[in-house]
Amino acid sequence: MSRVYNFSAGPATLPVEVLEKAQSEMLDWQGTGMSVMEMSHRGKAFVSIAEDATARLRRLLDVPDDYSILFLQGGAAGQFAGVPLNLLGEGDTADYIVTGNWGKKAIKEAGKYGTAHKAASSEDSSFTTVPPRAQWQLSDRSRYVHYTPNETIQGVEFQETPDVGDVPLVADMSSNFLSRPVDVARHGVIYAGAQKNAGPAGITMVIVRNDLMGRAQSACPMVLDYKQQADADSMLNTPSCYAWYICGLTFEWLENQGGLEAIEAINKRKAAKLYDFIDGSDFYSNPVDPAVRSRMNVPFLLADDALNAGFLAQAEEAGLSTLKGHRSVGGMRASIYNAMPEAGVDALIDFMRAFEKENG
Repeated sequence: MSRVYNFSAGPATLPVEVLEKAQSEMLDWQGTGMSVMEMSHRGKAFVSIAEDATARLRRLLDVPDDYSILFLQGGAAGQFAGVPLNLLGEGDTADYIVTGNWGKKAIKEAGKYGTAHKAASSEDSSFTTVPPRAQWQLSDRSRYVHYTPNETIQGVEFQETPDVGDVPLVADMSSNFLSRPVDVARHGVIYAGAQKNAGPAGITMVIVRNDLMGRAQSACPMVLDYKQQADADSMLNTPSCYAWYICGLTFEWLENQGGLEAIEAINKRKAAKLYDFIDGSDFYSNPVDPAVRSRMNVPFLLADDALNAGFLAQAEEAGLSTLKGHRSVGGMRASIYNAMPEAGVDALIDFMRAFEKENG
């Protein structure tokens, strides 16, 4: 078997141990004689899978008892609508902190269901930094404050949870979910698509404080209504069963690594290696303010854009896949999520060093 180092921003690489366990259980899950993909979501077997995954996620993030964990569909983009539909009433306002492409999409979608106020933005700096907290212009009666802790495209990450007082804080954590410990209690809602750090595409985790449920707009579809989904244990409709199962295996893998504090230490080390190499080179550069660089998504530019095609082609030949940067940023992007082994980062640095020697 030959596997590449997959630096895709998502769907992203999964732990080999998870894939191997899923492979071993593909045709017969624990003596049931059927695959998880074939099970009724109402049956005892799948209900046990779902309950186990939920319990593991609650342990990993130390989710308080007064929060519900939902496994929904529609991705983070679905929650761009789901959040305002659940939290905004007629005439209400929500504040948005816009630090990249996904923040821009979130505020645009929210504007369909209420007043979405841009309280701060770093667009004037091409989203290479985070606006200082002192410059945020929060509304007097905001129902929530929404931010994107890690912008996958621009490679900008909040280094700490912002303080917004008693106003519910809402986080789109899709691209740094489970990469480090998080104080869930400082948030009203956390949501994340699975396809970066938690599992395959097709399922979205929503962690919501219970007192924020039960106030959805009348136009809110039932599949986005937090209260209805919580009451139905995320099975109001048929869930993404196999994706939920893979998430559970990934949560188990994370626990076996020592939990989120242990995985954070590894992620810090991986990112530091790559940024240190880029900063020490005249051939490569990273445009992001060093104080807010992402540990998960590392964009970088070559000294000459004419070399980009050659870099990507040779990287693929070397087993380093999916390094092309997003079209809005250009250059390259290495996504080094939890499942990217440190050896993959080392291999990338070795390749970058050799390419610079030949072309610099």
